[in-house]
Amino acid sequence: MYHFNKTTMKKNLYKLFSVCLLSIVAASCAKKLEEQPKSLLTPIFLSTAQGLQSGLDAAYAGNRNIYGPEQFFSLTVPGTDEFTAGSDAGSNGDIGRYNSSFNSSNNSVSTTWRYLYTFINTCNGVIDNAPKVTTISADKQNQAIAEAKFLRANYYFLLVQLWGDVSLNTNFQTEPTTSATKESLADIYKVIVQDLTDAASVLPASPKTTGVLPGKATKAAALHLLAKVYLTRAGSSAKVADDYRNALASAADVINTIAPAGGLALQTDFGSVFAEGNEANSEVLWTVQHTPTLAYNGPGGYVDGDNALCHFFIPKYDNQPGLKRDILYGRPFMRVAPTHFLTDVIFSERINDKRYNHTFKTSWIANNAANIPQLGGKPKYAVGDTAISLPGYEVSAAYIAARPWQVIPPSKYTNAFAPSLKKYYDAKRTDVALPSIRPIIVYRLADTYLMAAEAAFMQGNSSEAIKYMNAVRERAAYPSANPKIMDITAADLSIDFILNERSRELAGEEMRWFDLVRTGKLLERVKAYNPDAAGNIQPKHLLRPIPQSQIDATSTGTPYPQNAGW
Repeated sequence: MYHFNKTTMKKNLYKLFSVCLLSIVAASCAKKLEEQPKSLLTPIFLSTAQGLQSGLDAAYAGNRNIYGPEQFFSLTVPGTDEFTAGSDAGSNGDIGRYNSSFNSSNNSVSTTWRYLYTFINTCNGVIDNAPKVTTISADKQNQAIAEAKFLRANYYFLLVQLWGDVSLNTNFQTEPTTSATKESLADIYKVIVQDLTDAASVLPASPKTTGVLPGKATKAAALHLLAKVYLTRAGSSAKVADDYRNALASAADVINTIAPAGGLALQTDFGSVFAEGNEANSEVLWTVQHTPTLAYNGPGGYVDGDNALCHFFIPKYDNQPGLKRDILYGRPFMRVAPTHFLTDVIFSERINDKRYNHTFKTSWIANNAANIPQLGGKPKYAVGDTAISLPGYEVSAAYIAARPWQVIPPSKYTNAFAPSLKKYYDAKRTDVALPSIRPIIVYRLADTYLMAAEAAFMQGNSSEAIKYMNAVRERAAYPSANPKIMDITAADLSIDFILNERSRELAGEEMRWFDLVRTGKLLERVKAYNPDAAGNIQPKHLLRPIPQSQIDATSTGTPYPQNAGW
């Protein structure tokens, strides 16, 4: 749990309980989740129907402080085989390069830790107090508890993946404390598994179930997460003998039972999965909702709770000929740049596989007449014409010279300009500096298929692995192609192939660092494919450092242990 020293106790205790809460409201003909500030959460208040709903809403709202802001992004995207530090990396560049400035005082580390424990405690408040609310039915009590257990499991799962052994508390904490101990990874995983098992037995089946609002927990999401938990535990020191079998069973239950009965299916076109406005499509299992109410959004993507993912992959196009900043192209923060391994190797197949073109933006249209290059006293091209093209393969000097626009082949990519991940683009903002209000897709069905394939492969069941893998690959085929052309055989399967397939499908979706640690490939792949980090990464980087703020705040009893090597 997050503990407070005496000098900051009062301020941080207020932060712990006074949060922006979600309230279910109607908006025109569509229902959604919108944030409204509420008062202090106390056991007395949580024991009322209004208080219980406020507590549950707060537990959901906490995810806005994880999925969307820079801190969690910095811990999951850079420093992998997919992305290296960009030209505007800032402090997350220390993480992405694993340099000596990445230490236990890093803001991304301390902020993520603090928010995870803050909202775990909010979940605890709901779980402990729901049975005391006598003005609602037992079914509503159980529903609230199930949703809170799903959320608590997800928060704890993020903690153990990032930090390993951490503090465990499953009861509502109403007073600050200055003592803390770590619990074993095995014990925390037991709580996570039990929470998800309990939640899945109560929650509505699917996001498409009547009355389920976007962003609400469902059985499909709980079992998807449970499969991920089993798969991850299987690759950890806390592994249990049947983890891979249980991972496959949970994923297969979602794919083969819940999905067809609950209106879920892979989108027929990969390009539609992240299409703006389509975040509630049939493939989506769980989203984190962000709000159009600007009072809860920061002006520039730096405020906790913002969805700033629309900024972090954008190259410095605004200093290129023929271009200026606009909402369509986004705010060029370039926190990360794709590695050549990602763009040139993992996505090398572009004849039959459509995912490269639907994942990356590779051309920019001129929007600024004032700085278009001149030739013979005339503009080389006009506004509305191509200004920059990234063909994705090497071309001759003659090819480049024959084009009026700027051509940038892979050998000319830099950490300031390279193909731009476009999954989070938001063209509906009213100003280029604003954060996005798009929901963030956290869990989706294609990942369920790929987890099923991995779990089957790890049990030596290649035929089952191929079945799930090929379902995802066939969806990726161009419409004019025979989908079967994307099929693989047992000879193609390996953990490296599975990881590459996960990149083709899930690049940039804030899970790559977890994938590499889970499969034991982080050190190997970063050393091989991420030049900025290759010389710095060490075994200690398989875990993040315990925040110095946590160590300093543990002033009573046994000092809080730092992770090995930090």
